[in-house]
Amino acid sequence: MKKTILLFIAIFLFTGFSFGQMTLGFRLGYNGNKLTTNLDSITSQFKSGFHLGVFSRFGKRIYFAPELLYTFSGSSLSSSSPDSAWKQNIRIGSLDVPLLFGLNIIRSQMIKWRVEAGPVMSFVLNKKIEDVNSFTGPITTADINSAQWMVMLGTGLDLWFVTLDVRYEYAFNSLISDIKDYSFDTKNNFVVVSLGFKFLGNQKNK
Repeated sequence: MKKTILLFIAIFLFTGFSFGQMTLGFRLGYNGNKLTTNLDSITSQFKSGFHLGVFSRFGKRIYFAPELLYTFSGSSLSSSSPDSAWKQNIRIGSLDVPLLFGLNIIRSQMIKWRVEAGPVMSFVLNKKIEDVNSFTGPITTADINSAQWMVMLGTGLDLWFVTLDVRYEYAFNSLISDIKDYSFDTKNNFVVVSLGFKFLGNQKNK
């Protein structure tokens, strides 16, 4: 985690000197996710969570936007087999580092409409597995991968110092794979809606 924070600070300083124009802010919001599996015998439920953290932007019409977010997410996986009808709740806290590139399509004094895309590095910091019924499920905390690599696509509006973003995250690697008695290919995909507030940045249209 310390290396990730130092990496973010290094990127922040480098891009700050390179691009000149800088915006900093705080964001928080809702994220909904579902663990997709490649097994018909395993079902997954959509779960709601939250995120909070800081964002930055460097540039004008085309910009670079590294962020540092804490994301709380989870899911429920269950087996449809009558001989082993287990169900497990999975809770995860992760440190996410989106490295986004954006384009301001509308860029006026009071309002901006933008689109963004880029990779996301996600590092699991906390994880918990809970058996819901009398059957013991096969997943343990050791089966959860420590990192996920994702791509994020989204759009957003800036109304003076307030930002509103809607995004989708797609995972490239499995969060859980090859556990006891199962060969999982389980990916964690997100829908993200967040509200942000700028506390530093030049709002003038140049």
